[in-house]
Amino acid sequence: MSLLTCINARLSRWAMYVAVACLLGIVGVVVGSVIWRYILNDAPAWSEQVALLLVINVAMFGAAAGVRDEGHIGMESLTGLLPKKAQFWIGSIVGVITIVFGLLLSWGTATMAVAVWTNTMPTLGISEAYRYLPCTISGVLIILFSIEHLIAMFTDKEVVPSWH
Repeated sequence: MSLLTCINARLSRWAMYVAVACLLGIVGVVVGSVIWRYILNDAPAWSEQVALLLVINVAMFGAAAGVRDEGHIGMESLTGLLPKKAQFWIGSIVGVITIVFGLLLSWGTATMAVAVWTNTMPTLGISEAYRYLPCTISGVLIILFSIEHLIAMFTDKEVVPSWH
């Protein structure tokens, strides 16, 4: 488990670095677009598409890092009232459901990326597949992070957050 934990901690950190960099990119693109539009009276055609790609990256990589660090929404107040055995099984079921979600996310978005690979975004000139690749990568990360949490649960260990 230590190798998986080491790899996952680094992957989670890098996912968050990408999310933060893309968030800063969104701020730059939006501020630049406003300046171009209202001060220079010339709106850039590409800014909306770039901002959309950056938002997808922020959401998907941030969500994957959130799964690793257990930052996702949960019903801990309700499950905390249950006996330890019930908490264990509910946690296991949630882990399996999260893995299934990651599998469906990566498979579905990879399928979409392949289907639209030859299409291009008109204002950017790059493939439409770039809209789906962050989702595919994040799905794989969610699977890895959920497997780590399940292993930790069954071996009675705790996953140390990436930001310790």
